[in-house]
Amino acid sequence: MSITSSSIPVLQGRAAAVLSWKQGELVLERRGETLEIPARAVARVHAEARCVTVELRVLAGATPSVHRIEDVSEAAAVVFADAVNALLPDPVEEVDGGALVVVRSFARTRLQKFRRTLAWCVLGALGGVVGLSVALTATADGPDAQGSAVASGILGGLTVLLIGLCVLFTGPSFHERRLRRHGVTVFAVRTDRPRVYQYADSTGTTRYLSYVSAAPSEQVSYNPQDTSDVLVLRTPFARFLDISVAWLSALAGLCTAPLTIWLAVSALG
Repeated sequence: MSITSSSIPVLQGRAAAVLSWKQGELVLERRGETLEIPARAVARVHAEARCVTVELRVLAGATPSVHRIEDVSEAAAVVFADAVNALLPDPVEEVDGGALVVVRSFARTRLQKFRRTLAWCVLGALGGVVGLSVALTATADGPDAQGSAVASGILGGLTVLLIGLCVLFTGPSFHERRLRRHGVTVFAVRTDRPRVYQYADSTGTTRYLSYVSAAPSEQVSYNPQDTSDVLVLRTPFARFLDISVAWLSALAGLCTAPLTIWLAVSALG
């Protein structure tokens, strides 16, 4: 009986991982990313108990890299490995399989997560300031006290925005500094798709990064232990501007915060 794609089982593994054979390649879907592994990049597929390992081809003397899916059906794992191995082409030349793997990431980068978290914190703080200002206005005795309560709410909101602006520019700057010192820096080249750059990580896997730029290539730095921790390195002048904005925001916030507190105390009488 001939082996077809429809006769090869789809493996469902731990943490919603899925391994399947589609149109002459292995597709490993994991949380936040999809790996497309061409058949000529695969040396062998091993099934051991409830674990399936995809071993990639390597150049002579190199250490093979592997991709695993765990907690799959033991019976399906054996059928899957035997069927895929039967479809693999005979090697006619040395190939670096890792360089042929394409990773399509859907996970937010650490910088995107940071900005999202900061936005929610700022919104929450603004909500608290508005609520406190309304409460002070309602309990204020006289027009002067009410004016102080409204003014404290306005200055309090401005203080929150200034602090948020300071953190917005300070956090990424320190994170970029850490990646420059401890991460891996490579060049990402622009693809045919707009705002999409590609680079190869330390395993040779091709990864994609969304970035708005007209340059044919950009320097990127990534954390080899966390594939979502990647960013485009900026020029020294851009980093200087960020730090300058952060310092100015911090100084302005230090000026408005005491005045906000004084107005709130005045509203309380």
